Amino acid sequence: MKNFFTEFKNFAIKGNMVDMAIGIIIGASFNAVVNTLVKKIIMPPLSILTGGTDFSNMKFVLREGTDYVEEVAIEYGDLFNVLIDFLIVALTIFIVIKGMNRFRDQAEDVTNKKVETPKNIELLSKIEKLLEEQNRLLEKQKD
Repeated sequence: MKNFFTEFKNFAIKGNMVDMAIGIIIGASFNAVVNTLVKKIIMPPLSILTGGTDFSNMKFVLREGTDYVEEVAIEYGDLFNVLIDFLIVALTIFIVIKGMNRFRDQAEDVTNKKVETPKNIELLSKIEKLLEEQNRLLEKQKD
């Protein structure tokens, strides 16, 4: 059982897995918030600025409807709402990923003592220093 949890932890901590999970979680959790923000807060002032236009009802009518024939129209108004939704979600994801990258960069910086550096990064840093020292000694031997 312990081996299972170790394998799962290694799987879940992979960089791509974390990035994908963040995108999915933020996209799902902020869907209702973004929809409300766009429909109730952003679109009303935008509608006032455009002379009271309701973007969700904007369309280009190709054929007027009659009693016997349905209207044929290209409904582009909802596209504005969807684009604003997308921009808000994309901006939110960008900000979260940027924050996570900043914390990861701090953790990977061996000289930064405020944040604990992962053991594998510390080991690689020590190996790098040893290789640099070895190269300097080899250069001195050549001279």
